[in-house]
Amino acid sequence: MRRCRSVLLLSVLLAGCAAAPSKPTPAPAPSAAVPADDNLNAVVWAQTAVEHDLVYREVYRDAEEKLAAALADPAWDALPRGERGNDDAGLPPAVILDIDETVLDNSPYQARLIRDGKEFDEYSWAQWCREGIARPLPGALEFTRHAAAHGVAVFYLSNRSQDLNAATLANLRKDGFPVAGDDRFLGLGTFVPGCEQVGSEKGCRRRLIARRYRVLMQFGDQLGDFLDVLDNTPNGRAAAVRPYLDWIGQRWFVLPNPTYGAWEPALFGNDGALPLPQRRAAKRAALRVQ
Repeated sequence: MRRCRSVLLLSVLLAGCAAAPSKPTPAPAPSAAVPADDNLNAVVWAQTAVEHDLVYREVYRDAEEKLAAALADPAWDALPRGERGNDDAGLPPAVILDIDETVLDNSPYQARLIRDGKEFDEYSWAQWCREGIARPLPGALEFTRHAAAHGVAVFYLSNRSQDLNAATLANLRKDGFPVAGDDRFLGLGTFVPGCEQVGSEKGCRRRLIARRYRVLMQFGDQLGDFLDVLDNTPNGRAAAVRPYLDWIGQRWFVLPNPTYGAWEPALFGNDGALPLPQRRAAKRAALRVQ
């Protein structure tokens, strides 16, 4: 009888459990919305895509292969027309390289801006430069060492301000770049006697180098690394470089930089004070759909 009672009690309990309403599964908490950032894809590409590194290696390897021919040709000159005001016959050879996104990788700074929801500002940029941890971009170290080993002076011409000279030179030297003297870095604000600089254009500093050297090659990620662009509009930029298209991959070597550059403000009238929605609208309006 006791066993029957136990079986009966168990049956009642099971029936009660079956009849009890099940508790609803709680819905997952909504994740915080991540604000859109125009630079996200560009920076992630620069940091993670193997294609990015391959392009850099290809450009620098191509330049290294062409350096011997440039050295052997006494008429070879990579300065834009009108910038050389002297005879370059007998002058020692040199190459000119931009720094940021040409020989040094500053994508971690861009990544910090994305992480923190901020835009570029001079203070945070200077802080990043003073950390001195920017790494060499693929192929840059090999090319500059090759050039220096063959008697070619290597100049670094950058729009980093002159108060960043010491930090920049230390970063380059720590990474192993050939820097024969502190005068091989020409930052923004370098005084060039007899030449009036317009904004951040590099023409005066190129002329300063040209007074003592024959410039064989130039390297950069911006059009302004090769020639002064006074009409920074899409049409003005295309017109400025048109006479030099045959020099691309021969005397001028262009590296990709989708993260920032003068190409962007050219789309919204070079007005950096415009609110972000207006800048974004102007960029969207520039999209070509056919």
